[in-house]
Amino acid sequence: MKSLIKILLRTLLILFILVNIITAFHAYKFTHFYNAGDVPLKIERNGWDKTADILFGINVEKKADEAPADSAFKTIYFTTKDNIKLGAWYFKTSIAPKGTVVMFHGHGSTKSAILLESEEFRKMGYNTLLTDFRAHGNSGGNTTTIGYFESEDVALAYDYIKNGGEKNIVLWGISMGAAAVSKAISDYSLQPNKVILEMPFGSIVQAAEGRIKMMQLPPEPLATLITFWGGTEHGFWAFGMKPAEFVKKINCPVLLQWGSRDPRVTRAETDLIYTNISAPKKLVVYESAGHESLCKKENEKWVSEVKNFLTN
Repeated sequence: MKSLIKILLRTLLILFILVNIITAFHAYKFTHFYNAGDVPLKIERNGWDKTADILFGINVEKKADEAPADSAFKTIYFTTKDNIKLGAWYFKTSIAPKGTVVMFHGHGSTKSAILLESEEFRKMGYNTLLTDFRAHGNSGGNTTTIGYFESEDVALAYDYIKNGGEKNIVLWGISMGAAAVSKAISDYSLQPNKVILEMPFGSIVQAAEGRIKMMQLPPEPLATLITFWGGTEHGFWAFGMKPAEFVKKINCPVLLQWGSRDPRVTRAETDLIYTNISAPKKLVVYESAGHESLCKKENEKWVSEVKNFLTN
């Protein structure tokens, strides 16, 4: 009987170690982007290649920015306290400016992916500043912390516009960008005039759960382990990344937007974030949209809701 218990305990220990090794690899791949050309391109993938992806995660290259068709923009650079160079584009509206919208993209994306939203804001009379987060687009670095250290990126862009004399600053973010905006307001006591958050996750654990569900795997304990290893590998307490808590510090009007078909961010997360916002607020649900550009998916509704929010 004792020998059987020992075998069982050893087996459980081995399984525990293996699960942690696998999740540590996945956490690294989730928070690391490779430079262009660093990931070997395989046209034909065999069984081992697919198994390796499941066990150790997928190597992902940084997406390159696509230059906007509108050439009337200014390229700006910011430098973080750990000397990461961030690239940004500043666009001026063609009509009398009402203010500036400082914009932030999602995980694995780039500033060129939010050009449509930028164009719509400019039609409404707002200048726009689009920044690539660290490890994204034309910015330096290869490590993303899913909004944790990216809060500094938000603060740098905000301060640039504020120090330029702008009196009406709107912060806009989608997905990880929205999460980073909420943390930046909490960490740096930013005072924007209005905030637009689109599909922010409630916490990194919940963000990991959403990612794992899309892989058709049980979310727990994998989400908790990935959160732990992702933070440990990059030197931050990932369990403290909770946009649902950070929004409590926002003291200006907030427009919270979410797609009802979102496979990553749940309605429960969205409702909690909305409940925790004590400032004047509005929640808009897009019935046909998933975790994607709401502006692109339901453009007419997005323009109407955003314009009304900025006007009132």
